[in-house]
Amino acid sequence: MIVSREASGQRSETVRRANLSAIVRDLHLRGPLSRSHLVRSTGLTRGGIRGLIGELAESGLVREERSAPVGTPGRPSPLVCPRDDRVTVLALDIAVDSIGAALVGLGGQVIDRVRVDRPRGHLAAERIATDLTRLALPLIHRHSALDSLIGVGVAMVGVVRLSDGLVRLAPNLGWQEVPLGELLAQRLKLGLPVIVANEADLGALAEHRRGVAVGIDDFLYLSGEVGVGGGLIVDGQPLIGASGYAGEVGHMPVNPDGTTCRCGSVGCWETEVGERALLRRAGRPASGGRAAVDEVIASAEAGSAKALAALSDTGEWLGIGLAGLVNVFNPTLVVLGGVFGRMAPFVAAEVEAALDRRALRAPRDAVRVVPTALGGEAPLIGASETAFEPFLVDPAAWLSPRARPLRLASA
Repeated sequence: MIVSREASGQRSETVRRANLSAIVRDLHLRGPLSRSHLVRSTGLTRGGIRGLIGELAESGLVREERSAPVGTPGRPSPLVCPRDDRVTVLALDIAVDSIGAALVGLGGQVIDRVRVDRPRGHLAAERIATDLTRLALPLIHRHSALDSLIGVGVAMVGVVRLSDGLVRLAPNLGWQEVPLGELLAQRLKLGLPVIVANEADLGALAEHRRGVAVGIDDFLYLSGEVGVGGGLIVDGQPLIGASGYAGEVGHMPVNPDGTTCRCGSVGCWETEVGERALLRRAGRPASGGRAAVDEVIASAEAGSAKALAALSDTGEWLGIGLAGLVNVFNPTLVVLGGVFGRMAPFVAAEVEAALDRRALRAPRDAVRVVPTALGGEAPLIGASETAFEPFLVDPAAWLSPRARPLRLASA
């Protein structure tokens, strides 16, 4: 078969872009790496790596430094470092009782962040979008980051349609069919794509790239505060479902004789393991919020029998739901995020016992349950990662001259 010069050129360009993507993704996820490491990880020749690193350096996306001597003959391989000031994203987080914003640079470096607590209740989406904008824009201007921004990622407590950032349902905020992506784009006026996703899905992404699940390809991230959500990584990829709605594990029916959930159903898992259930068992107002939960945990640390019993009962229900998820998805790891991470020392025994009793032996033997490594900021970190993804897929689109195709396409 005769291949035309044009087709051959197109193929060569495709390979070049793929190689640049592999290099930049490695640097973003692992930090500074030697040229020798990049040769090994990509399979490219030293000359090929030198040329591609030269392109990235010329465009200001990376810089090279001298490596420290390692005691072997010859000159140490130069260290390639991602430049966190040349490519940045804006990460936003909408929780039930707070909003957060962060400016994050290439390599995952958090340049600046801010979080503001707010009263719980049903607040209009327009008001929250406006408040987020007032939180975010000063971050950008304080660091003169307008020209380096390539995208916006948003973590949202609710059922989100990934294609356009429509929040189908956020019962703990009182939202239905809210075009959050559109509202934020209109207020931010950055001319950049705004990617909105469920906070548990983004918590899972963050733990996979930056936290306790690095290198683990099959795991479940469980997020819990007022509501309960799940993010799944299967075979190294997020499991999001046909429209992005997968992972709403808090609304699994587990107790037909249980209480009514805010979603309208009865006996959802979150009515047994969520914040309100814990507070009710501890004899505190169900609306007490994060501060009341922290008081229950502090009381348990001090040996309070009532607090310990409340946590024990909650832990048993947590294990019951996890047993079903372990049977269905066969993860090697379950990461407890949000309030579950803070509760972990007091519920671990009950969770393990419930898994022993209720999960099938084979998947039970394969799974460990651990607390989050990223704490309550996991969704915010995940929001930054999802905003970086278009750049990581094709960094060649941002090489000099920096045309910013995404900015232009959405302007």
